[in-house]
Amino acid sequence: MFKKILIANRGEIACRVMATACKLGVKTVAVYSDADAHSKHVQCADEAVHIGPAAVAQSYLLGDKIIEAALKTGADAIHPGYGFLSENPDFVEAVEAAGLVFVGPPASAIHAMGLKDAAKDLMVKAGVPVVPGYHGGEQDADFLAAQADEIGYPVLIKARAGGGGKGMRLVEDPADFKAALEGAQREGQASFGDPSCLIEKYILQPRHIEIQVFGDGHGNAIHLFERDCSLQRRHQKVIEEAPAPDMPDTVRAAMGKAAVEAAKAISYSGAGTVEFIVDGSGALREDGFWFMEMNTRLQVEHPVTEAITGLDLVELQLRVASGEPLPMRQEDLSINGWSFEARVYAEDVPKGFLPATGTLDHLRFPDGAAFSEGAMRIDSGVRKGDTISPWYDPMIAKVIVHGPTRAAALNMLTTALENTQVAGSVTNLEFLTALSRHEGFAKGEVDTGLIGRDLDALVATAPPSAHVLALAALGGLNLVATGSGTDPFERLSGWRQWDDATQFVSLVYGDTRIDAQVTQHGNGQFSVTHEGETVRLGVTALDGTAVRVDLPDRLVTADLLIEPARVSVFADGLSYSFDLIDPLAGADADQDGGDTIVAPMPGLVQTVFTQVGASVAKGDPLLVLEAMKMEHTLPAPRDGVVAEISVAAGDQVTDGSLLLALEPSDD
Repeated sequence: MFKKILIANRGEIACRVMATACKLGVKTVAVYSDADAHSKHVQCADEAVHIGPAAVAQSYLLGDKIIEAALKTGADAIHPGYGFLSENPDFVEAVEAAGLVFVGPPASAIHAMGLKDAAKDLMVKAGVPVVPGYHGGEQDADFLAAQADEIGYPVLIKARAGGGGKGMRLVEDPADFKAALEGAQREGQASFGDPSCLIEKYILQPRHIEIQVFGDGHGNAIHLFERDCSLQRRHQKVIEEAPAPDMPDTVRAAMGKAAVEAAKAISYSGAGTVEFIVDGSGALREDGFWFMEMNTRLQVEHPVTEAITGLDLVELQLRVASGEPLPMRQEDLSINGWSFEARVYAEDVPKGFLPATGTLDHLRFPDGAAFSEGAMRIDSGVRKGDTISPWYDPMIAKVIVHGPTRAAALNMLTTALENTQVAGSVTNLEFLTALSRHEGFAKGEVDTGLIGRDLDALVATAPPSAHVLALAALGGLNLVATGSGTDPFERLSGWRQWDDATQFVSLVYGDTRIDAQVTQHGNGQFSVTHEGETVRLGVTALDGTAVRVDLPDRLVTADLLIEPARVSVFADGLSYSFDLIDPLAGADADQDGGDTIVAPMPGLVQTVFTQVGASVAKGDPLLVLEAMKMEHTLPAPRDGVVAEISVAAGDQVTDGSLLLALEPSDD
């Protein structure tokens, strides 16, 4: 076993690898950029080396600097995590040339699977079923459009060096093909340095099922069963589970055998995942799955496999990389229970899952062990007070549960999500909770189109209840002494010695202004009136941000986070954020009527589709903004004429920057 390893990554996966290394007595070295100087993974490591500015091209993608850091600190091996350099064969060769061990497959295996077209040709030779499509090198747009016509719509355009949903476009209408191809090529170039694409038949009602494989360099290869990753949005996974629902033993065996054959075909060593597209229109069958791609690294969703097998995949990686053979055979493995993983992101779901930024002013997870076996597990690379920056993936945490049955595990997931609290950034928590309660999902009726079909219902936000509004109003007036000590007098909210007193507070929730009247009755009793409705409630501060709320018909608990310009209420399994309005500032929550487009996040302007003086219709694409490694098309907010364009392709913009203005509306 190694004595010291360097983790060539950041965030959650870096912390995850460090946890296993610590368990094994292996010292760890972190690398970090300017933006990550005070991050959790730096604090968790035994040593840390600065490698450059925030941009990944100047830090986490600089293989030479990372190898230099490993040699300087005396590390024996480099663990790449996932993303960044984890599937870069040139980096693997450089690591080995420096006399270090790469914790992963050989460069030859990464080469073989790194380009989707070549990988599929290899799989055909190995007898693994492959989705029909064009996987050749010709990249002329007209030629590819003709190939799409021959394959038959709908088709999927995929960057051949892609992964994680980047450089991927679903095209259902031939008229949209060329624009989609250009977008996939741009994203492929930006994310992987390769604009080449392949075209595949899009399987209607597809399921995305993948097989975890492991090889050891001694000729042994096994699979650790399947994961169902069909719940996706924009081709990125949202909730994963293991095993797959309604998976017959015969199909599991057939997929496992195909995955192992794929691994053996490239003399695979270490952890890898063979991904299949599966016909989900009926019962799963042995001739209804096709090879999609192989990820030659650890997957984000590996914890669900760990939960049902009881294995530590990072430990297996380290043992295999240090030269040990696999300690088990295929027949030694079995499935125990069911596991789900939900990815909690800083993203604005109603705005099309736009990545978000912010400072995590409040962060609370349900009780669970980090990076460890158990009924509840929280894998996270951030802490309270950390900043979600625009430079990297906006993941906050992975919530993982393990139960004896699928129904039990899914119920645990819903409860865990309801008890996860984040303030300081918008998140996808409410969306994840709604998804975990989805009737079809609960029945195991999953396919990659589920979220798209039911998106309106899944992203619908429940308006705050009367008692939530009342709590926010009390918080806005600082009438609730959260975080109090043991003194009972400190726990009294709105205490008064004499008569009742009335105050007024103005809040903004979303785009709605809320004006409330608050009357203090003393002894923690209040009346809050909004739009003619009055709520009578008693409030007692508990520990931390928790409060007990006595309503006329029931008793509830909630959490109340009070900040200088914002109040957050966590109640009924949901979170609500209210901005405070300074009555002296004459603030107005109304917007400018849709005359302008501003940057919804920091990013790079990739394309400007229009020009000053052009007439546009509502919904027309005007600009493409690249942020957090994804492209976001910004449409016209209304019909009108372009009056001003403030940016050009290649400009870096900040959140809220003016991008384009229309001539004032006549309304």
